[in-house]
Amino acid sequence: MAVPLAERIRPASLDDVVGQRELLDKGRPLRRIIEGGRIPNMIFYGPSGVGKTTVARIIAENAGMMLHRLNGTSASVADIKEVIGDSRSLYGTNGVLLYLDEIQYLNKKQQQSLLEYIEDGSITLISSTTENPYFYVYNAIISRSTVFEFKPVPPVECARAVRRAFSKLADEMGAELRLDDGVCEYIARGCGGDVRKSVNTVELCVMSSEVKAGAGGTAELHITADTAEQLTQRSNMRYDRAGDQHYDILSALQKSIRGSDENAAIHYAARLIEAGDIISLSRRLLVIAAEDVGLAYPQALPIVKACVDSAMQLGLPEARIPLADAVILLATAPKSNSAYLAMDAAIGDLKLAGANDFPRHLQNKHFDGEGAAVRGQHYLYPHDYPNHWVEQQYLPDALADKVYYRPAPNKNEQAIKAYWEKIKVKK
Repeated sequence: MAVPLAERIRPASLDDVVGQRELLDKGRPLRRIIEGGRIPNMIFYGPSGVGKTTVARIIAENAGMMLHRLNGTSASVADIKEVIGDSRSLYGTNGVLLYLDEIQYLNKKQQQSLLEYIEDGSITLISSTTENPYFYVYNAIISRSTVFEFKPVPPVECARAVRRAFSKLADEMGAELRLDDGVCEYIARGCGGDVRKSVNTVELCVMSSEVKAGAGGTAELHITADTAEQLTQRSNMRYDRAGDQHYDILSALQKSIRGSDENAAIHYAARLIEAGDIISLSRRLLVIAAEDVGLAYPQALPIVKACVDSAMQLGLPEARIPLADAVILLATAPKSNSAYLAMDAAIGDLKLAGANDFPRHLQNKHFDGEGAAVRGQHYLYPHDYPNHWVEQQYLPDALADKVYYRPAPNKNEQAIKAYWEKIKVKK
């Protein structure tokens, strides 16, 4: 069976690993740990194809430890016990390093089965996950491990791996390599920081290109920019509706709109649209209209609702147009979270003190019991008074002086404030 190209060019030393400089440069904590030789239990967290497995292998080789690799999608308790058996044999004299890929797929019982052996030092665990470990990994394992975050590889770093992959294949084919300008950089950018996908794209480019006779009769492998463009996967669209990327994009969208940066907001909305997820985008835009624009521009909510309804009726690709209208409207609108804060403050009082009784004049009853100190409802009907307002208590007695809503300093809310201050002047 042919060994994949990504495996054939896998780095053998930390200096050959592309990306992750904040972890692996000399003097950085992870680099010092690896070079120190005493390996703790670790969790590598980050997207696919950014070097987690490669670094784990280098750690095992440098420490002289026996490496076992399991994948959380298929590993069983029996597989884990087999690793433990090796740790107690001659093969595990220098210690056993268990690299557990995609640990988030192990259930709680399977993860718990590791604890005893981590505790007594039978194994050293390096696990990796593409999901936030604090949500998906058993707390007892996290408490016994150090978490290191691996990030997407920058294009300039990824291009190094792409060039190495092209050179490797050309050498194996005995051909002279000729690349159009920008091919390596295009692949590196287009694969979104995933080195493995970049290398796979290199292999596809070579497989789809013809080896021709060059000058002097030597074989020549020519990779055109058009070939690279056609075969580069749209991997920069990192997106998983059930994963962290989904919530990161939605968070970035809302924070960009809240910060009134329409260009960033359109960028994140475009990522959701390109992923085909107009439902999540539409729901978040409705939330933003109420939470972040709010009473500074109350018309935003019905306008956004109309844009969302239009998008749902149109479907993609046309849905992108009304959704773009909504995004730019919200990003450029004045902002106020006064209603949001008022509601949270009121809910906070309810959680703290519970629901208090209603003032008598607001209750939906017209007869008092025999023991009532004050008889009669005595409700004042505001529409019977000038400007449709009359002073009376509406909050429960325990909260009578509470102020939840404080007008924000925008034109709309200040106009409302001025109107009611004029009306509510005590005679």
